[in-house]
Parts: sequence; structure tokens; C-alpha cells
Amino acid sequence: MISTQDWADTRLIWGYHQMGHTPQPCSVAIGLGSHDLGVAETAVDLYDRGMAPLLVFTGATSPTTRERMPRGEAVHYRERALELGVPSSAVLVEPRARNTGENITFCRELLREAGIDVTSVLLISKPYEERRAYATARKLWPGVRIVSASSPMTLDEYVDSIGDARLVIDMLVGALQRLLVYPEQGFMISQQVPEDVIEAYERLCRRGFTSRLLRDATA
Repeated sequence: MISTQDWADTRLIWGYHQMGHTPQPCSVAIGLGSHDLGVAETAVDLYDRGMAPLLVFTGATSPTTRERMPRGEAVHYRERALELGVPSSAVLVEPRARNTGENITFCRELLREAGIDVTSVLLISKPYEERRAYATARKLWPGVRIVSASSPMTLDEYVDSIGDARLVIDMLVGALQRLLVYPEQGFMISQQVPEDVIEAYERLCRRGFTSRLLRDATA
């Protein structure tokens, strides 16, 4: 049973995960691979609006995407972009990355090898991964301006799209844990987490929304 307090805590964390950036024209748009084709569709929308002249889709497969995207997340993203009218010349694919750090590192290498000068990146992720993606990119790609973006969805809309409210809460809790512990491990920059967000996270952990937590972490 998901209580009224659980939902209040979840909404607080959902809001914190989103950066609130206004889309701005950037050197390139990077769509981070996942189970969610909405990332590719958002990238196409931003491309059509003139926010980036080039799309890069990054991601191999994971246990949650292997059946749905057998050719790899980035490849399926590219196919969706082409279906929506983006020319193939405007899409690059990075098919090896298996985590956010590799997404950033491998895309940086790909663009450097292609001779593309990058001063700014429009970084497109799932709605609740905006802050994690931003913090990772700031750590691994210093000197480049990062603008975060995702599908413009409310929490309720996202829950409806996934079809499993408890799983969504688990994912939001897991993503916040990583924001707390990964900076010490050198994976991302440190960001201030408001006390009420930490309290909401701790309550949800006590309530058992823990399936996406790192088991060997202290936060």
C-alpha cells in the first residue's frame, strides 16, 4: 500500500531530480539510453526546434532492455529518430555504454574522433535522471556547458507510462541514493540536497522502497 505520505515524499524527490533548465541551442544533443523511447522522441523534438544540429544516442543493453531493444538502446533510439524524420547524417550512435559514466565518456571520445567541436551539450534523459546525468557530465566533461532536458511529464503521467507505481518510487529512491554516494566515489560532482528531500528519501527507505538501492552503499 502506497500512503499519502509516500506520495508526498515521492513528489518532493521527483521535483528535486529535475534541473528545471530551459532548452537552449547547443553544439550537440545526447540522448542517454534506457528502456524509454521517449528520450529519443524528446531528442527529435529538440532537434526539430533547432536546439542542436546533431543527435548522439548512447547505450548498449541492460537486463531491463535486452528483450525490448535487442539491437541495443542507442540503435533503437536512432531507428526511432529516423522514423520521425531526422536525416541519418544528423545522427551518431555510441553502442557500448552500460552506465551513465560510460555514456558521457564514450560520447566525448566519439565526438572528438569525428572532429566535432563541442562547447555545449543538450543532455536528454528520463525525467528522474536529469540531475544524475547533469552531475555526471559536469564531472567527466569539464569546461562544457550542460543543459539538461527530458520529456515534459508530471509524476502521475510518468507512473501511468510505466504502469507500476511502486517500481517508479523505487527508481526515484535509487537515483537519489546515487546522488548522495557517487560524488565520494568520483563519479559525479557533489550537489546540495535539501534537508526535506533527504528526510523524504529516508522515510521511503524505511517504508521499503529499496529495490533499486546499492546494497553496499552507506547512504
